[in-house]
Amino acid sequence: MKIYTKTGDKGTTSLFGGKRVSKHHIRVEAYGTIDELNAYIGLLRDQSISIDSKKSLLRIQNELFVLGSLLATPPEKVNKQKDTNKIEKQHVSYLEKEIDKMNENLAAMTHFILPGGHTIVSYCHIARNICRRAERRVVHLAEESQVDAVLIGYLNRLSDYLFVLARKLSKDLQVKETLWIT
Repeated sequence: MKIYTKTGDKGTTSLFGGKRVSKHHIRVEAYGTIDELNAYIGLLRDQSISIDSKKSLLRIQNELFVLGSLLATPPEKVNKQKDTNKIEKQHVSYLEKEIDKMNENLAAMTHFILPGGHTIVSYCHIARNICRRAERRVVHLAEESQVDAVLIGYLNRLSDYLFVLARKLSKDLQVKETLWIT
């Protein structure tokens, strides 16, 4: 299978189902940002972090691939696919449980925390920000087209997960969090 098709050379791309749209279409922006997030989470997973964190991040990467494929599918085609993977409330619940588990061993927050302190922590904060951008793109898409609300909830919770993971990584790496002081 060739990786290049030349069909996008004029600035369009195909959605699942064959419909062609501009490469700057909000649907393409949404699933493209999910892909960017997935790549950054892969970079984070490649760092020297706990096996448990790596396992969670790998699970999240697989879920993001599903989420991206759902976004790349026009609404009229989604329901026609019988065996399509889905993002459901249980996926959001998994993130919440992971957040709660990490929070058990972290000091209570008293201030906003500035990103940084260690390269690995910074990678996590960058992933969190890409996640927030992906969420904004999906919300924009939802204003123009049918999008399952659980996808937005998943991204919202994932950004929370990444924030708490950054705090956990700071603790694991024995890096002092930098507090925002006004």
